[in-house]
Amino acid sequence: MKILILGSGGREYSIGLAIDNENAGHELFFQPGNGATDKLGTNIDIKDYNELASWAKANEIELTIVGPEAPLVDGVVDIFKANGLTIFGPSKEAAQLEGSKVYMKNFLAKYNIPTAAYIESDSIEELYKFTDTLSTPIVVKADGLCGGKGVIIAQSHDEAKKTIGEMLSGKAFGDAGKKVIVEEFLDGYELSMFAVCDGDDYILLPAAQDHKRIGDGDTGPNTGGMGAYAPTPLVDETLYQKVKDRIIRPTLDGMKAEGAPFEGVLFIGIMVVNGEPITLEFNVRFGDPECEILMPLMTSSVSDMFYKAATNRLGEIEVSFSKQYAVGIVMASENYPYGSSTPAEIILDDVHHEDIEKYTHISFAGVSKEDDKLYATGGRVLLCIGLGDTIKEARDRAYLRCGQVHFAGKKFRTDIAYQAL
Repeated sequence: MKILILGSGGREYSIGLAIDNENAGHELFFQPGNGATDKLGTNIDIKDYNELASWAKANEIELTIVGPEAPLVDGVVDIFKANGLTIFGPSKEAAQLEGSKVYMKNFLAKYNIPTAAYIESDSIEELYKFTDTLSTPIVVKADGLCGGKGVIIAQSHDEAKKTIGEMLSGKAFGDAGKKVIVEEFLDGYELSMFAVCDGDDYILLPAAQDHKRIGDGDTGPNTGGMGAYAPTPLVDETLYQKVKDRIIRPTLDGMKAEGAPFEGVLFIGIMVVNGEPITLEFNVRFGDPECEILMPLMTSSVSDMFYKAATNRLGEIEVSFSKQYAVGIVMASENYPYGSSTPAEIILDDVHHEDIEKYTHISFAGVSKEDDKLYATGGRVLLCIGLGDTIKEARDRAYLRCGQVHFAGKKFRTDIAYQAL
């Protein structure tokens, strides 16, 4: 097939790498891609979605896979479908599950899907009043897209109220914070689960755990994610079944009832409290860095899964996964997540160790290419992924690979997967 992948990060690189590894003769295109995706396919630069759909038709693209949330919220799927193209991802209406946290919370409440107690409002008085009823810490969320940074966990009532004021004024997140959610803090452990959906059916992938904070021991500010591992031993069959019965099935049925069947990846942020899964939030695409560790665990065809999901035929296929574990470690640039960093040339050592050659790889994200040299230009530059029969083996291999990557100012956490170990 001719396949177009929208996006430029490690998530899109990993999807492309998994499809390339099928050796099925697929031809890959990336829009816009990054400095390393041209090793897997052809980068194209067409920003307008209508023009992109015309290009896809003219070039006989048989499947388009959307990586990031912004094009989904902007309605790229609707535009491609109107042009008779096959595309994997939710419609603009269904993408509101991520595009608006207010829409999502109200949907959860309407369909009795377990979530934290909350209020959503643009009235500072209402929000302050509800804040006073909660014990600390208190969760404050901006309504719109904030690149994974629009959730603040306030340690005091004063901090919560200050955050609410900054969001509503537009100072914190611009228009994304013009409506605010205040909710109770749930004390448990967090998981990422991903259901690939076709509107009716779904396939639940192995549960992963992400590491959001910049520093070891979960210290410092939140980031887009500094590493992840899967599958996590913190989930058993009972918990998977509860997630299926209480969250995924009612969501798919509810979205159909709303006239917006959900097709694409339903990313469920879950807090497990006393063995019960509570929905923290929905996203409508793969997590990054979770995608980078889930793709190499798939032993069945990745492209076939996306194609069948995009054509409402998931019921026809069986998806299989390796019995191994995967650990991914993000290598970030010097000033991440506080600001941009000076571009730095990336030097990759030759791999001589058989284990590292066979069981590790790199997924490139914030990189550009100049004169055949790769440069670190983004906040999260790349991921080193290790596979192994145990989490420890996978982690050790991933860190060995990290030792073979060099660029000025590189930084990474040294404790990824510590919860499991």
